[in-house]
Formats: sequence, structure tokens, C-alpha cells
Amino acid sequence: MNAQLASQPETVGEAAPGPFASFVRFVICGGGVGVLAGGAVTLLAGVVPWVLANAVITVVSTVLCTELHALFTFGTGKRAGWGRHWQSAGSATAAYAVTSLAMFALHLVQSAPGALTEQAVYLSASGLAGVGRFLVLRLFVFTADRAVAQPPLAPVTVAPLSLARTPRSPLVLTVGA
Repeated sequence: MNAQLASQPETVGEAAPGPFASFVRFVICGGGVGVLAGGAVTLLAGVVPWVLANAVITVVSTVLCTELHALFTFGTGKRAGWGRHWQSAGSATAAYAVTSLAMFALHLVQSAPGALTEQAVYLSASGLAGVGRFLVLRLFVFTADRAVAQPPLAPVTVAPLSLARTPRSPLVLTVGA
């Protein structure tokens, strides 16, 4: 029993990264997947209409990013799960709308833009949508999983209780270490 009382409190996971560290991780994960998605949209758009290619790549990259953000960016220590995927789908839909609108505007201004111009516009729109997505994910989707760093409680040491009456001290409690 003394071993149980003297043991240190158990630590349950680590505190989630702060806003700056989360944003850096978000840029690394989301930006890396975004660059790959930009190339994939261009390749897929050679076979299917661009809007469909963008929709498919947006869905695939959103699922991948949500998993990466759950495990790495926001430090939940567990996979996102279906609930988080559905919650983050709203921000992905907004990102899809932003990138589609940007590409639509580009094609209004320039009837046959080159692949490099399309990439520049697509990635710029994706970056803008990404900042909004970070805020939504950090403030709403993964907010319940963020641990609040709290100092562990100080252990309480209890001296053994003697059944014999002693005028000095029948029970000694010491708080702290």
C-alpha cells in the first residue's frame, strides 16, 4: 500500500502544440499535400473535366490532410475518425469553392492559360483557403482534443496510522514532496 501512495502521478499524453507550432505543422502537411494535389489536378484534368478533377483531388487530399492534422498538426495522438472527417469537410468544401472560383476567373481573363499559370493561380487560391481551413480546424474541429497543460498534483505522503494512542501525534500528514 505504501508503494501505491508514494508513486508518482501518471502522465496522460503530452500537451498539444501551441498556435505557431500548429501553423508550421499545418503548412508542412497541408502545403506538401497541396503541392502534390496541384500536380494531380493538372494530370487528371487531361482526362476528365477540370471541375471533376479538382473535386476528386480535393476529397482525397482532404481525407489525407485530416488524418495528418489529427496525428501531427494538432497533436491529438489518435486518428481523426469519421466525425472529424465530416466536420473538416465543410472547410474543404469552402476550399474547393475558392480554388474553383479562382480557376474560373483565370479562364475568364485568359481563354487558354498555360499549365504554369494554372498552377500559380491554383496554388495561390489553395494557400488562401488553407489559412481559413487552419483557423476552422484549430478553433472548432480539433479544439476538444487539445490538452491544457497543467502541472501535476503534488503527491501526498501519509504516515502509517498507529492504533496505539500516543500523546505526540496519532496521524501525520505531509503535503508536498
